[in-house]
Amino acid sequence: MRDCFCTINLDQEEVYRTQVVEKSLSPFFSEEFYFEIPRTFQYLSFYVYDKNVLQRDLRIGKVAIKKEDLCNHSGRETWFSLQPVDSNSEVQGKVHLELKLNELITDNGTVCQQLVVHIKACQGLPLINGQSCDPYATVSLVGPSRNDQKKTKVKKKTSNPQFNEIFYFEVTRSSSYTRKSQFQVEEEDIEKLEIRIDLWNNGNLVQDVFLGEIKVPVNVLRNDTSHQAWYLLQPKDNGNKSSKTDDLGSLRLNICYSEDYVLPSEYYGPLKTLLLKSPDIQPISASAAYILGEICRDKNDAVFPLVRLLLHHDKLVPFATAVAELDLKDTQEANTIFRGNSLATRCMDEMMKIVGGHYLKVTLKPILDEICESSKSCEIDPIKLKEGDNVENNKENLRYYVDKLFSTIVKSSMSCPTVMCDIFSSLRKMATQRFPNDPHVQYSAVSSFVFLRFFAVAVVSPHTFHLRPHHPDAQTIRTLTLISKTIQTLGSWGSLSKSKSSFKETFMCEFFKMFQEEGYMVAVKKFLDEISSTETKESSGTSEPVHLKEGEMYKRAQGRTRIGKKNFKKRWFCLTSRELTYHKQPGSKDAIYTIPVKNILAVEKLEESSFNKKNMFQVLHAEKPLYVQANNCVEANEWIDVLCRVSRCNQNRLSFYHPSAFLNGNWLCCQETSEHTLGCKPCTAGVPADIQIDIDEDRETEKMYSLFTLSIHKLQKMEEACGTIAVYQGPQKEPDDYSNFVIEDSVTTFKTIQQIKSIIEKLNEPHEKYRKKRSISAKYGSKENPIVGKAS
Repeated sequence: MRDCFCTINLDQEEVYRTQVVEKSLSPFFSEEFYFEIPRTFQYLSFYVYDKNVLQRDLRIGKVAIKKEDLCNHSGRETWFSLQPVDSNSEVQGKVHLELKLNELITDNGTVCQQLVVHIKACQGLPLINGQSCDPYATVSLVGPSRNDQKKTKVKKKTSNPQFNEIFYFEVTRSSSYTRKSQFQVEEEDIEKLEIRIDLWNNGNLVQDVFLGEIKVPVNVLRNDTSHQAWYLLQPKDNGNKSSKTDDLGSLRLNICYSEDYVLPSEYYGPLKTLLLKSPDIQPISASAAYILGEICRDKNDAVFPLVRLLLHHDKLVPFATAVAELDLKDTQEANTIFRGNSLATRCMDEMMKIVGGHYLKVTLKPILDEICESSKSCEIDPIKLKEGDNVENNKENLRYYVDKLFSTIVKSSMSCPTVMCDIFSSLRKMATQRFPNDPHVQYSAVSSFVFLRFFAVAVVSPHTFHLRPHHPDAQTIRTLTLISKTIQTLGSWGSLSKSKSSFKETFMCEFFKMFQEEGYMVAVKKFLDEISSTETKESSGTSEPVHLKEGEMYKRAQGRTRIGKKNFKKRWFCLTSRELTYHKQPGSKDAIYTIPVKNILAVEKLEESSFNKKNMFQVLHAEKPLYVQANNCVEANEWIDVLCRVSRCNQNRLSFYHPSAFLNGNWLCCQETSEHTLGCKPCTAGVPADIQIDIDEDRETEKMYSLFTLSIHKLQKMEEACGTIAVYQGPQKEPDDYSNFVIEDSVTTFKTIQQIKSIIEKLNEPHEKYRKKRSISAKYGSKENPIVGKAS
């Protein structure tokens, strides 16, 4: 049996790691990772390891998917066979090479051919033991009876070395000169010769590490005297093909990969304006935003960018209210209110995920941490009890957790985001108007979202909401499921007002009797009243700071050491809504260094050349800059993003910064000698303080343009439906393509569709131009589209 874990890698850079599943040959991970990819890459790779406490972890096998092939697997769950991990196959990066053919006249007057190899640069070489490598290249001319090898200088601590070295090789001997070959290389020589370039990491006292190779046949110069191109580094002899892969097993993955090509902002103005007008359109079903939800194959595709755009411009509350009102018109019974998967409920779900993240952390995280780190059994199903378990003890454990969680939730109304409160207030009023004779509907309208779709879901899958780093183990999942079921039922006002609970299982019905007391009903009602109130909530000023992010990184020493050299030390960083701190180790309460969030003036990337280290960023504040190195590019990107968000409204934020460090008496970027000189590069564009969330609105609008384009056929069907309804003065009675659309006002809907089609047609032109330009610029052999394998 093995203790297995997986890593997710961009090329050779690890960006995520799963938990360890102990003593299993068929480990089940069930972990989700969502991340923006902040740099170019060749492969998305997944490595399966066997954990070893005393020695290095054993790599069992890997799945490596080329970037070009990711779209073929996107959205589908697939079993991938594990491939062997060979040190000679672990390569990444590319080489810029130029070959020339010169003719030389020798001392005795004969002509010979000389091959000139100019190795210019490499890009994207891997990290070695977490640090930039010390690369050098060997350049060989290889043939049936020759192997001439030369070597470049070693470049220190860089993944993007600039070699710019030229090597000369004699291709044809002067003795083989004939009149026929005066201006061309002999065919028999050219077919058999090739240039091989091997990249190595200089190991100094240990063995050099192979970084990749390329092979270029000399006959690329048959029709030209010069050849220049970028080449992708390849595994040695294309990897170890003879290895048996039958016994390595397989890995099941579900990958969703998307690329957005976003045009400049001015192109998206008309579409963005039309979408943002949606809350003001009467009826709401005739608005562009609603029509997008109608024509998309999966409503979630539309909801994701739409909610972000509307939130960004403070337009979500009126839109969500209007589509919820449309939902209520079709709801016949009060006990089924907001139970379906409509556009309204999906918009609400997405909104709560975005704006409610901090709310969940401050409310649930401390208790969920206690539950996940405790080994208390809470199983109350007699069939599932383990030997030696006491059901009464388990009931007490479960009740303790439920009571603690419930108490925290019903006291958390002050932390509930304003946007959620505003929408809950609207839902409550509309539900009361729709069902005036039901006294409980005003509460069930709110609880169906905040308990059923928010708290209960976060409790049962805390890792999805970033409340826990990993998927919990089987026993903890069972505990969380039982807690979630109880909390969900406690929060459901309808079930509290009835004599019987809604549980199917007898053991849950018996357990729930503990909570059928007046005090629980009063607490739920009070909480729902508070979060659906439009009154401004005044903060007491003593609330706990919200925990935002934590993790291990390296920071450069702030002060001078005894020997005068500043070094990098591993520290545990913690960011809350109030301060950024770092500690010697996780869980340490005494911070070594603290920066109040209000004092942060800018957060920017730091150029690799400053310290010859990748994934660095700087936190600029009142004192000296804090230089930090993250463990990988994704982590660096996430830290920069969250620090920028939390400090975006600070006063006196900088407009300019230095992209490099101040070392040896001057700034490396602009060579200025004063440490207090104004920065030489504009800071990353700031975000206005009066918006709900920070998003790239052009990117979200581009996604919605793509959805309209993909669903243009359905849009045309909807346009035809509007025309038919207008002519026949009523809805279609026979089932057809039109019956799936919600069309309340055919004239207004038709007008909106015409506007959408006109805007999409105009946007198609610059997109087509960009596609053509991109295909031209990505010429095979260019930096953007390097040659793979041998050039012919």
